[in-house]
Amino acid sequence: MTQAMQSKWQGVGVALICGSLILLLSLGIRHAFGLFLQPVTMAQGWGRETFAFALALQNLVWGASQPFAGMIADRYGARPVVIAGGLFYAAGLWVMSAVAGEALFILGTGVLIGLGLAGTTFPVIFGAISRLVAPENRSLAMGITMAVGSFGQFALLPVSLGFIVGLEWQGALIALSILALIMIPLGFGIRHAPAPLASASEDVTFGQALRDAFATRDFWLLSLGFFACGFQVVFIAVHLPAFLADEGLGDGVATTVLALIGLVNIVGAYTAGRLGGTLRKPMLLSWIYLARGVLIAGFVMLPITAMSAYIFGALMGLFWLSTVPLTNGTVAAVWGVKHMSMLGGIVFFAHQHG
Repeated sequence: MTQAMQSKWQGVGVALICGSLILLLSLGIRHAFGLFLQPVTMAQGWGRETFAFALALQNLVWGASQPFAGMIADRYGARPVVIAGGLFYAAGLWVMSAVAGEALFILGTGVLIGLGLAGTTFPVIFGAISRLVAPENRSLAMGITMAVGSFGQFALLPVSLGFIVGLEWQGALIALSILALIMIPLGFGIRHAPAPLASASEDVTFGQALRDAFATRDFWLLSLGFFACGFQVVFIAVHLPAFLADEGLGDGVATTVLALIGLVNIVGAYTAGRLGGTLRKPMLLSWIYLARGVLIAGFVMLPITAMSAYIFGALMGLFWLSTVPLTNGTVAAVWGVKHMSMLGGIVFFAHQHG
């Protein structure tokens, strides 16, 4: 192996590791927000609608700013975007812990963390990695990265619950803000590849890329599918703990269910990434959305018990974020990787709008 080839593969490996760890922290911390709904609202005397509105605003800010974060990452690399995202994320968690009133809480939870997530999640990370690997390996690389991110959703739930128990919810948010700062040095490990491994047909301008995507029915269908995905996963992650508590199940059950979703999704995301390299990604997405709908309907129609909740969590984990590498892989396969972070950000906005 020549020195140039060795340097290239080292760069890919470092970017894959750092990108995976960034997703682990970013998605893992966010996955635990549902655990804070009851202690925050009870301590402040708020209704659940305040917390829910803050997270809804977070989703919209995240989605609306994602195309712009992706556009910057496409042009200047993921590094500055991740660094800024990590700062916003940590600041938002700290503001959440201050709770000087509902407006400040909504600012931290909804706006600052929303901006932070835009700089530290799928479109930015996947776009950077896709430009570093060969086309036939992109789906697998995104599946591996997503699987590590899914492990964060499993691992940081008990960590967050431990913080809440040991430090109270305000101390827990400060501890999580310190964890969020770790994403900043990790951002330095993702190098920029301004000349992607792509054909000359992908050498289009920003405006042409937008026009080509918006004029294609497939782009809108892909966005519509991600819209449904966003409604499903965010609703479950935010409201499942309170829903299970209303059914008489303890906090430990909800934590276990959410942890099961993150744990099993390691298998789901990796498998989706591997299958996406050989099978048609839109077909796989259709089956995942269908399986999710059947599973959710069965869960709410049957009696709610701890065991049914555990089974639901394990099965939902198979389909939880397995849509992400397939959706982003479809964007890369159809519209290329030069503007992938920006186009993926637009599709992701549909996800967050859902």
